[in-house]
Amino acid sequence: MPNNGVFTSEDVKAFVSRPLYDPNILSLKDSSYPKISVVIPSYNQVQYLERTILSVLNQNYPNTEVIIMDGGSNDGTVEIIKKYEPYISYWVSEPDSGQPNAINKGFKKISGDIIGWQNSDDIYLPDFFYTVAESFQKYPKLQLFVGNVYAIDENDRITFEFKFPPFSVNELIYFGWNLSSQAAFLSRQVVESVGLLREDIQVSFDWEWFIRVGKLVRHSVLYKGYGGCYRMQPNQKLAKYSPESRLQIEAQILRSHGVIVKDNRPIQQQLWWWSLFYRIRWIFYNIVLYSPKPLFRRLRLLILWYLEKRSIICKGFE
Repeated sequence: MPNNGVFTSEDVKAFVSRPLYDPNILSLKDSSYPKISVVIPSYNQVQYLERTILSVLNQNYPNTEVIIMDGGSNDGTVEIIKKYEPYISYWVSEPDSGQPNAINKGFKKISGDIIGWQNSDDIYLPDFFYTVAESFQKYPKLQLFVGNVYAIDENDRITFEFKFPPFSVNELIYFGWNLSSQAAFLSRQVVESVGLLREDIQVSFDWEWFIRVGKLVRHSVLYKGYGGCYRMQPNQKLAKYSPESRLQIEAQILRSHGVIVKDNRPIQQQLWWWSLFYRIRWIFYNIVLYSPKPLFRRLRLLILWYLEKRSIICKGFE
């Protein structure tokens, strides 16, 4: 597998198609490595769940806590969980009130230093846990680690790349997603301080939670490589909600965070000048961080040096 954080569809498929982990390493629970806790909320996703579990175990990281909160699936999910039970710290299959409730129940079980959640149809990518752990050890004040993500289809084929700028909570509010839970990890202190996800909404609850996270976080770092994959598939939950209903939920979320909202307008049209500012910011960082052309090479290297010195970006940018 490549070790620079860039992967092909064949790499992705190979990583989650079979066990690649060493049982002896997974059983070490080596405290010299920060413990990484992953919560997997699950409900009737048997066709994808094994790949999600393997994407965690195949990290071959020696201090992993895997927690699976299944909502009482009846599609063979429990059999998949039992297959990997020796490497799962806690699991339960019982009715819940939806995905945010399952994640919240999982958060109450965690004991790790570094916390994330991965949906039961999404996956992590090779060596990501080691990269995350290395950054949290290098930057003792680090609160939020963000990696880029791929969109993949039902067959693990890459269909799109999401490249993020350094995290900004205002950009998250006024322009759109600038991180993804599929490749984001937080310090335990932040997770405990920000509180649980809202359970009264079943879509955009993650956006609302990360807004609260962003208001709390003072030290985040961006990784140039790809840490996870967001699966686009016919039965995903977003497909069950109309754009109009999602707009209403998003408007309610914005109001709850003190934003004056005009009804029936998407995020980017609420305060257009803020949206324009963060669009320009996104374009700037896209050129500086990701452009393959040697545009303003010396200036670019100076900016990268400054961002790394300020611990805004980590390894991989050159």
